Amino acid sequence: MKKVFYKGRFIFIPIAVAAFLSLISFVVMHLWNNLLPDIIHVGTITFWQAMGIFILCKILFGFGKGGKPGWGGGPGGNPWMRRKMEERFKNMSSEEKEKFKAKMKDRFCDWGDHERGRFGRRRWDDFTSEQENKEKQDQ
Repeated sequence: MKKVFYKGRFIFIPIAVAAFLSLISFVVMHLWNNLLPDIIHVGTITFWQAMGIFILCKILFGFGKGGKPGWGGGPGGNPWMRRKMEERFKNMSSEEKEKFKAKMKDRFCDWGDHERGRFGRRRWDDFTSEQENKEKQDQ
């Protein structure tokens, strides 16, 4: 059974990819042809044009889940990255912390001194752990 699947995957995977691309192109074509001509007065498109639009959008806007891995992924950052920085900050002296913060402010634009903003987001340079923040608030 395992050998059959191993040999068959070279046939099955390309067929599955082609079927998925065809299905997506069909959906894009029908959405375009049923919505956009009435809304913004554009012409209808063919199946191949829909496939081209889909591929162009994937090239321009990305293939993955969004964001580059390890690049923060938003105001709060990735949880694993935040934990890593919390560990680093635990082992730094207060001088090293201030030096690091100054370096980051020079490197990235500081758009003002934003404390916790909307939705309780942390400041970009607040690498203290949640437990330490709670202890500071309790004092």
